[in-house]
Amino acid sequence: MKARVHITLKPGVLDPQGKAILQALGHLGFDGVSDVRQGKFIEIELDETEPNTAREKLASMCEKLLANTVIEDYQIDLD
Repeated sequence: MKARVHITLKPGVLDPQGKAILQALGHLGFDGVSDVRQGKFIEIELDETEPNTAREKLASMCEKLLANTVIEDYQIDLD
C-alpha cells in the first residue's frame, strides 16, 4: 500500500523559508502571491493491506519521527 504524508507548519508558527520563497517569487516577477508556507511531502510504501492498520502505523511514524508535532501538523493519504 502506498501512502503519502503531507507535513505542514501549524498556523501561527513562523515560516522563514516560506517568506524567503515569497520574496524570491516577487524578485522573479511572479506578482499576486500574497503568502507562501512550505512543508514536507513523504511517500511511503507499506507491506500492509488493511487501511486502518496502515493509518495507525503511519500516525505512529509521524508522531515519533517524521513530524515535529509541537509545531507541525500532518495529513495521511492512502492509495
